[in-house]
Amino acid sequence: MSAGDIAAIVLGVSIPIIIFLTFYITRKLIEKQLKQNPPISEAQIRAMFASMGRKPSEAQIRNTMNSMKNAKKSNPYKKRK
Repeated sequence: MSAGDIAAIVLGVSIPIIIFLTFYITRKLIEKQLKQNPPISEAQIRAMFASMGRKPSEAQIRNTMNSMKNAKKSNPYKKRK
């Protein structure tokens, strides 16, 4: 085996590993950021209700948050049976 063959083998093995690790680490970091900083918070919902001229109850805020979480879980493009 020449030095070129060894280099090709090392690159052939290390590049897929590096790509996989980069993808995995990036995915974990994004998930962590989304948990720490959700796209919408209760304070934002309160501000939205206030901009409409309403003072929401705590139950309305929780209901809105739960409906948004459930909307994320369900797939709107799911085929019906």
